[in-house]
Amino acid sequence: MGKNRDLIQILALVIIGMFIPFLGSITITYGLDLTNVNNLLKIGSTFGYFLLIFAIELVIVFLYFTITNKIAGKKMDKHKPK
Repeated sequence: MGKNRDLIQILALVIIGMFIPFLGSITITYGLDLTNVNNLLKIGSTFGYFLLIFAIELVIVFLYFTITNKIAGKKMDKHKPK
C-alpha cells in the first residue's frame, strides 16, 4: 500500500507542477483576472481538457509499447534454440 501512496503523491506533485506554469501562461496570454470566479472556471476547465488529452496520449503510448513488446517477445521465442 505504501508504494501506491508514494505514486499518488508523486503524480499529485507532477500535476501541481504542471498547473503552475499553465496558470501563469494562460493568465499572461489572455489577460485573465484570477480574482474573477468565471475566469478561474475557464482556467480549470482548460487545464482539465489538457489533462484529459495528455492521459489519452499516455494510454496510446502505453498500448504501443505493450503491443510491440509482446510482438518482439514472440519473435524472440521463435528464434530461441530448444
